[in-house]
Amino acid sequence: MAIFAFCGLFGSVVAPHDPDKVNLSQSLKPPVFAGGTATYLLGTDQLGRDVLSRLLTGAQVSFLVAAGAVLIGGAIGMLVALLAGYTGGRLDAVLTRVADASMAFPVVLLAIVIVAIYGKGVTVVIAVLVVAAWPQYARVLRSEVIRIRTQEFVTMSRVMGGGRFWAITRHVVPNTIPTLLVLATLQIGLAIIAEGSLSFLGIGVPPPAASWGNMLADGRNFLATAWWLPVVPGVALSLTVLAANLFGDWLRQALDPATRR
Repeated sequence: MAIFAFCGLFGSVVAPHDPDKVNLSQSLKPPVFAGGTATYLLGTDQLGRDVLSRLLTGAQVSFLVAAGAVLIGGAIGMLVALLAGYTGGRLDAVLTRVADASMAFPVVLLAIVIVAIYGKGVTVVIAVLVVAAWPQYARVLRSEVIRIRTQEFVTMSRVMGGGRFWAITRHVVPNTIPTLLVLATLQIGLAIIAEGSLSFLGIGVPPPAASWGNMLADGRNFLATAWWLPVVPGVALSLTVLAANLFGDWLRQALDPATRR
């Protein structure tokens, strides 16, 4: 996760070559571990673009999309959870039904509709993932809010004159942060996979922008002759998602009082 975060922040800075520079005379050069030269450590693609540079720049795209989807989706989900879980009643029922309906809508179909209206772009991908992610935050955090709302310290806060806003900001929100952090960490991996899938299908980040999904789409036709084109971004995507999931599991255990005993 640290490597992915570093590449996501400084990928374009440490990239050895221009990721979008076309050099047909250097096309399909193998990586250094397959007989290539150190000039192109991970080889080049069919247009002579450096695979390593595009991989690092693509990490920035994945990092931006994942961070945007997690932050915005988490914020919306937290707000809905607080409104539904703490208020209860009819508002809770309405917001819960809206979340259920949003979760039932296919992400790919949603992406096609939004792309048809607004066109392709990183912002559009983030918007699609936010719409798909916030109901998951809302449902999990709503249960936490309901559980915390009934705790004795929250009841005592109200008895001693603390208002609803005080109870929410002082007691409810701080006690839901651990659950939110674990859920957000796990959502990072899902957001990275979703961005790569949408770009692979041609409804995500538009080419020639360096994206792991675009690299997979460009390299699928060269699997027999230039295997590194789909394999390198595929391995990077798999390892990043695995690291995010493992980090999420570790964080859940670290923040769970029962596992610390």
